[in-house]
Amino acid sequence: MAAAGSQSSLRGALCRQLLLTLVVFSFACEACKKVIFHIPSKLEADKVVGRVNLKECLGSADHIQSSDPDFRVLEDGSVYTAHAVVLSDEKRSFTIWLSDSKNQIQKEIPVLLEHQKKVLRKRHTKETVLRRSKRRWAPLPCSMLENSLGPFPLFLQQVQSDASQNYTVFYSISGRGVDQEPLNLFFIDKVNGNLYCTQPVDREEYDVFDLIAHASTADGYSADLPLPLLIIVEDENDNRPIFTEAIYNFEVPESSKIGTTVGVIYATDRDEPDTMHTRLKYSILEQTPGSPGIFSVHPGTGVITTVSHNLDREVVNKYSLIMRVQDMDGQFFGLMSTATCIITVKDSNDNLPTFIQNAYEVSVEENTFDVEILRIPVEDKDLINTTSWRANFTILKGNGNGHFKISTDKETNEGVLYVVKPLNYEENRQVVLEIGVVNEAPFTGDVTLGTTNMNRALVTVDVKDQDEGPECRPAIQYVQIKENSPVGSKISGYKAYDPETKSSSGLRYKLLHDQKGWITINEISGSLVISKTLDREAVTPRSALYNVTVLAIDQDSRSCTGTLAIKIEDENDNPPEIVQNHLIVCKPKMEYVDISAVDPDEPNHGAPFHFSLAKTSPEINRPWTLTKVNDTAARLSYLKNAKFQEYYISVIVSDRGHQSATKTLRVELCDCIRPDQCRTTAPSAGVLGHWAILAILLGIVLLFSVLLTVVCGLASARNKKSFPEDLAQQNLIISNTEAPGDDKVCSANGFTTHTVNSSNQGFCGTMGSEVKNGRQETIEMVKGGNQTLELCQGAGHHHTLDSCRGGTMEMDHSEWYNFTQPRLGEKLHLCNQDEDHMPSQDYVLTYNYEGRGSPAGSVGCCSEKQEEDGLDFLNNLETKFTALAETCTKK
Repeated sequence: MAAAGSQSSLRGALCRQLLLTLVVFSFACEACKKVIFHIPSKLEADKVVGRVNLKECLGSADHIQSSDPDFRVLEDGSVYTAHAVVLSDEKRSFTIWLSDSKNQIQKEIPVLLEHQKKVLRKRHTKETVLRRSKRRWAPLPCSMLENSLGPFPLFLQQVQSDASQNYTVFYSISGRGVDQEPLNLFFIDKVNGNLYCTQPVDREEYDVFDLIAHASTADGYSADLPLPLLIIVEDENDNRPIFTEAIYNFEVPESSKIGTTVGVIYATDRDEPDTMHTRLKYSILEQTPGSPGIFSVHPGTGVITTVSHNLDREVVNKYSLIMRVQDMDGQFFGLMSTATCIITVKDSNDNLPTFIQNAYEVSVEENTFDVEILRIPVEDKDLINTTSWRANFTILKGNGNGHFKISTDKETNEGVLYVVKPLNYEENRQVVLEIGVVNEAPFTGDVTLGTTNMNRALVTVDVKDQDEGPECRPAIQYVQIKENSPVGSKISGYKAYDPETKSSSGLRYKLLHDQKGWITINEISGSLVISKTLDREAVTPRSALYNVTVLAIDQDSRSCTGTLAIKIEDENDNPPEIVQNHLIVCKPKMEYVDISAVDPDEPNHGAPFHFSLAKTSPEINRPWTLTKVNDTAARLSYLKNAKFQEYYISVIVSDRGHQSATKTLRVELCDCIRPDQCRTTAPSAGVLGHWAILAILLGIVLLFSVLLTVVCGLASARNKKSFPEDLAQQNLIISNTEAPGDDKVCSANGFTTHTVNSSNQGFCGTMGSEVKNGRQETIEMVKGGNQTLELCQGAGHHHTLDSCRGGTMEMDHSEWYNFTQPRLGEKLHLCNQDEDHMPSQDYVLTYNYEGRGSPAGSVGCCSEKQEEDGLDFLNNLETKFTALAETCTKK
């Protein structure tokens, strides 16, 4: 009993203390705005009740507590059920306590939980049925939990129109979830307007539904406008976060500093963003090998970093991490998933290569080169065949003359020592080399104070003696001799020696190469003898040395080769020479022209030069003057009275040693603007152009044509028959075209031709035609201006002879007949043949009687004189024959 009494008294004391604390706390707290949540009558554990704005009440709160153990409050203000809750009453309340321990501030938020129920609103008696200014036809947005367990159909809210107070109103809905996919998810009681859900909804598939509610009377009249209904599906933490990859692979260099980023992991959550359901937290569940801990992960970003400097690839080259991600900000009731992270430790050059031995010794014979004499192995713990493992060898000391070279064998990583330049036993019998070795990659490890990151070793090279041949040292020896030295002069030659005795005795010499053949060599002494005159200006380039190659041979026929470089001292044996040959001066555009000279001798035998005009013809020198420009040039100027012509001017130039030369310059003084416009000098006959040659040939052809024409004309004149003596006074006029006819009237009586507007009488007639070289020729014979004889020549036409003789005809008829009859016969014979000299009827035709009523009888090609009396009809020709008459007339 005593124990029981003591326990009861203790319990009472605690209760009193707790009550006192609550009383004090309640008096110290300041109440914030009250929060009301509408919830169903039954809630399962870990269900969202709602969210409270904690920052609005106390933003600096570091402690949050609920007065009701059935509910818990998270840092973002989300209120969850800690256990299954059943509301026996319509209302339930509790308090959320907020405290700031640093500033000693406490506040509380009253929370009221109540059932969702229908709120009725009384209609005013004076309002009509369809008045919509005050009505309950605008419900608040409705929400429902995803994956709800029911019971189904699950009541969501009630839709009611004010018109239902006076009329019978029926309700209906449409939209997604009703008559659109997913079909039949929602329905409404058409009488009371209660909205129900028929099955659970997944928020990740449908997060909101936009329904349209309709209210209508029994006769189909719309009692109100359609009402939008928004149904929000509240998220439930039903999706666990998932890593983007099942296995992550990262690499990190060994010996990395603390805080080095290894990689980033990332996970996604299908639940509602910006809620506790998607607030993820990363962590490392397990590391293999487990000790020591090398890595850490940032809980919010998933960045993996190093937390230790014990990364050593030579100890552990790979780590495996089991990564975890959990929602609800990592709280124990949050959903989680895992992934594997493989971290490979990359090799870095944290181990120096080391020599297996610190000293080596090797021997080599003198005069040998390009031979391998030693291989030096090293050890390196870094990864094989990487830049951290491969070695680089260097000769640090003892190779001042460049006799040795060391390289790395890529396969074995050994240092290979070579002799690349012959060694001389007489000069150095032993060589000590200091060899250093490093890696290709820079060293990243720690260097101990007082040490370096290079390992070193000593190599002693012993040189073995050999019986050697003569030595040609130095390889190039120099000697000096004056230019133009007498043939037979001796000069010092090349000297070789025996390396054993340091003497030149017993050696023989031979000349291997002498480009100009100027030198011979004494076989015993090696001295040189001049065999030809030395010309410094013949050496190319002139300032270079003249090289002679010499071969030295000992008694054992061993030899060496050397070069004797001969420097030829210059003599003033060349006068200066004027560069120009032909000059053009444009007057008055150019007042002068400059000339210059060069001297092949050395400068001490060259400039300054002296220029002067040679004493030649005064007519040439009088218009020209010569003045100095500089040490190597002079200016040639003309006087104003100089004539435009070509001059040949002789100029004397001499150097400082009085070596002189005279050169005649061809100078053209032209009336031009530019020198290329000068045309005073005739072109050379040997450089005629193609057009000139063509013109000459055409002239020759034309000359021969004229001569041939003259010869043919003379021969034709001898063979030509002459006209009667009484016609000798007549003029022959040859014309290729006929002039317009004169206005004449030919009378049939007496064949008298009367010229219009003239009293003169003449003779008109056509004798015949002849074709020569495709031309038609007409010969007119005029006598005294009264009588005209026309000989018409042509091809392919009909030929007639018409005679119109004047009253006083001086020509005898017999003479006329004798002159015309042979020619007419010849012409008729030619006209009666075609091109092939065959008889043709196309030229001479026979004209028969042309019918009744014709004023003319039959007309032939050649009418006789007695037939020409019946031509009176020609006096009365119609207008269209006037042109023909004008052709046959002459003034």
